[in-house]
Amino acid sequence: MRKISYVLTFIAVTISLVFTILAARRTDWQVLPQPLVLKTPLIVDNAQLTTWFGLHSQCQRISYDSPNSHGELSTKCRRFPTRVQDACEKENGGFCTAWTSAGYAMELSIGFAAISLFTILIGLSTGSRRRRIWKAVAGLISLHATFGIIAFGIVTDVNRTGAYPGLEYAKPGFAYASNTFSWIFSVLIAAAVVTTGISAERGHQWAAGNRAYRRIDG
Repeated sequence: MRKISYVLTFIAVTISLVFTILAARRTDWQVLPQPLVLKTPLIVDNAQLTTWFGLHSQCQRISYDSPNSHGELSTKCRRFPTRVQDACEKENGGFCTAWTSAGYAMELSIGFAAISLFTILIGLSTGSRRRRIWKAVAGLISLHATFGIIAFGIVTDVNRTGAYPGLEYAKPGFAYASNTFSWIFSVLIAAAVVTTGISAERGHQWAAGNRAYRRIDG
């Protein structure tokens, strides 16, 4: 494969990795806004409790909107899910296992993306390595996409089935969209690497460059 192909792949995987890290670290995989009745002497209209569900933490914010003012009462974050508070040892055991698995899948996705970048750098060092290493690069990028898909599937299923109280009414947030973009983009990158690699092995100049391997008949 040509060096420019690896350079473009490196840039594309870096973009995918950035979106994967954003998805893994943010707390808005699912967002649940709920009307809230405040027990307070203040006259407050349209008070709302918004809950953000991340793969490792949960945040809640109480906000209000009155004719004379706009403001926020409080924001609190905690680790999520937890054994006691989220009943992980009782009725929500299946949910906790699945949600935690989604978090692990995202970490593995990040790891495989990072390894693929390192592999590309190794492949850029010599022409002989560039001809051989594309299969490893494609495989690592495919694993990066696969674990992103696993996390996507788990969170989507939990949201669909309402395995955790209230999640059936939640809406996907930025982290969910970021992961979705990342794994779709990664699938396209892997397909492009495979296509380019096979074309290079067959001697197509656009993929292999001026030093394409050609059989000598006779």
